[in-house]
Amino acid sequence: MAEPQLFGWDVGGAHVKACRLVGARVLDVAQWPCPLWQGTEHLEHVLAQAAARWPGLAHAPHAVTMTGEMVDLFEHREHGVQRIAALLAGALHAPRFFAGDAGWCEAAQAGRHWMQIASANWLATARHVARAMPQSAGVLVDIGSTTTDLIAFAFGRVPTTSRSDVQRLARSELVYQGVVRTPLCGVARRVPWRGERLNVMNEFFATTADVYRLTGELDPAHDQQPSADHAAKDAAGSRARLARMIGLDARDADDAEWLDFARAWRSLQLAELRSQLDHVLAAQPREAALLLVGAGCGAFLVPELLSAGATALDYGRDVAPLHPAAAPGAARWAGVCAPAVAVAALLAEDLR
Repeated sequence: MAEPQLFGWDVGGAHVKACRLVGARVLDVAQWPCPLWQGTEHLEHVLAQAAARWPGLAHAPHAVTMTGEMVDLFEHREHGVQRIAALLAGALHAPRFFAGDAGWCEAAQAGRHWMQIASANWLATARHVARAMPQSAGVLVDIGSTTTDLIAFAFGRVPTTSRSDVQRLARSELVYQGVVRTPLCGVARRVPWRGERLNVMNEFFATTADVYRLTGELDPAHDQQPSADHAAKDAAGSRARLARMIGLDARDADDAEWLDFARAWRSLQLAELRSQLDHVLAAQPREAALLLVGAGCGAFLVPELLSAGATALDYGRDVAPLHPAAAPGAARWAGVCAPAVAVAALLAEDLR
């Protein structure tokens, strides 16, 4: 008898992440670029790609979480939740939407529960981590392309009372910085250069992807968005864009100096993330500081956020339930697409 399938979805404003569970374990994971602010046809295109990748998609259960309701295509977030839910209901078999404390709901109920559905992907991931590690306390550190989630978990629970983005912003649980799409002018106001600290040009000249391309840490497979100037996403293009942040051209320094400049930006972003993490840890029991669970395409930064004596785990390798026949690289992609894996795992558990 064939093992049952279940699919998990995280519908964002810039990417759609999805996973396929077979027998409640992750067999395959994928992420597609989806500039939803440009129109819902981009989401429809992703759904068509997913159907081609996974022929059994039409008849399986689906678990969905989202953040795409925030894009300016929609009049307001309630409208966004309803539009996304309706579109998915038309393409998938009876999708169920993660509504946090309200449980699961169908598309027809999405309007009533829109506040619980909107931008709840962080809660799904943290809840899955907490359930998978019921004897542990720590912090989920999900560093994505655009944002970072810093969510404490403790002994099977997610103790925060935050449920909205505005509450999480107030408590340092949501940091609007990632390793791909964040404009560098949003990372710091001043940056070191040749012994001085310069004001940063507040223009969309470069993004964090330029930094991590030069340091060699950004996996090209996770680098799915256009560059700031829509030019080449290579080392030369990244150096040119970084130079513009301080009014220079790439030819004004050699490659080694631009690499040092990229590392300076990296240090500034790490300092900001450490500061925000300290705020979260200050509200938690002492043992929470001893374990960080990294996720997202920027998980490579997590070990440098550890305090002395602490341990870092990886969501894709250490938490996600991987199938023995999982596709090559599935563990890494499970970490990048953690919310999609989490909602699928939570629904699979609730359906038992």
